[in-house]
Amino acid sequence: MTEPFLALDEPPAYGVVNPDGASPYVLLCEHASPRIPRCLGDLGLPKAERMRHIGWDVGAQALALGLSAALDAPLFVANYSRLVVDCNRPLSAASLMPEISEATLVPGNRALTVAARQRRVDALFHPYHDAVARRLDARQAAGRPTLVVGVHSFTPQFKGHNRPWHAGILFDRARDFGQALITTLAEDPALIIAANEPYRIDADDYTVPVHGDARGLPAVLLEIRQDVIADAGGVRDWTLHLTRALRAAEGCAGAGHAPAVLR
Repeated sequence: MTEPFLALDEPPAYGVVNPDGASPYVLLCEHASPRIPRCLGDLGLPKAERMRHIGWDVGAQALALGLSAALDAPLFVANYSRLVVDCNRPLSAASLMPEISEATLVPGNRALTVAARQRRVDALFHPYHDAVARRLDARQAAGRPTLVVGVHSFTPQFKGHNRPWHAGILFDRARDFGQALITTLAEDPALIIAANEPYRIDADDYTVPVHGDARGLPAVLLEIRQDVIADAGGVRDWTLHLTRALRAAEGCAGAGHAPAVLR
């Protein structure tokens, strides 16, 4: 008999915090953890590599937990590293299980068989996204206003280039929602805030296109520079900044009164 992908004493694929929160916001943190399932060892990488940005979004989970508490919002957290399976990528994306991430080779992801890839998808990807979809289905069926927010972080430098922004707000169809967040955050002259930096929503994204835009729900990704949320004080400050901005933006774009999606 095939051994289970996750052992009984390992965490499940995802965690849910405050699932029945009263907020119109539903928070997602897809890159919350650097954890690798025991059956995969260390993917052939030293700890220093696994603990940097290629393995997870440093500070994002702490920030997401702060926002969940401040807003009384549901939060869905993926419990395993983006190197195992990236829960913010469609199944067709090359970066779903990257053989190389930035400039780092990932030996444990090389030449994966179809069956090996499917085990990861079935054990980690589908449970996480199915749980999010069930919650969104229920909210939409009940007519509850809903806005979808992914919580991420980014590195201060990438391939030798400095990234001056303290935060970026990424969006596609939810332009009004994204711009409302930027407007409120930019009221603080000490903050450098940008639209669709340092990334853009494209065909290699999952959360915004699938859980937001495809449902007619306003959806953004929050990208916060890692060094400004590297400690408890930074997380506290950015929880305050973002709570204020999110509360100010609650009413934009109809707050997501979209009909339930049929499955």
